[in-house]
Amino acid sequence: MKIYYKEWTQHLPISLDEAWAFFSRPENLNELTPKDMSFEILTDIKGKPMYQGMLIRYKIVPMLNIKMNWCTEITHIRDRQYFIDEQRFGPYALWHHEHHFQAVDGGTLMRDELHYAIPYGPIGQLANAIFVGNKVEEIFEFRNQAIEQLFGMPKAVTA
Repeated sequence: MKIYYKEWTQHLPISLDEAWAFFSRPENLNELTPKDMSFEILTDIKGKPMYQGMLIRYKIVPMLNIKMNWCTEITHIRDRQYFIDEQRFGPYALWHHEHHFQAVDGGTLMRDELHYAIPYGPIGQLANAIFVGNKVEEIFEFRNQAIEQLFGMPKAVTA
């Protein structure tokens, strides 16, 4: 099984406390997911804080208008530093997503690290090369833009 790795960073013009308060609430995922994925959280998580061991069930349409079930578990949390979600069942053979947060001058630096694998061996590798890898990039680009709309752009640093 081939495991793919991607990383994204984004500077948020908000405090670490504000960033953690937003991103550690799974209910906010709806605002960060492209509408064409028909993302629907099935687990009753409204107003509930994230905790280690939390299972979150979703329905998504990742591609070709095929609706799929997906379940992730919050496997690790270090308050105001990071949390990790891992797929328990769904479209990937592996999904390990780390969300890191660090206070910096002018706000918070957020870094995402994603390890994922596609099932079906060589067919999955071909699917990743043709469209899955691009779809993952599109999802995170949408998320980046949604975050900028929610929190604004970071101020430019002048020397």
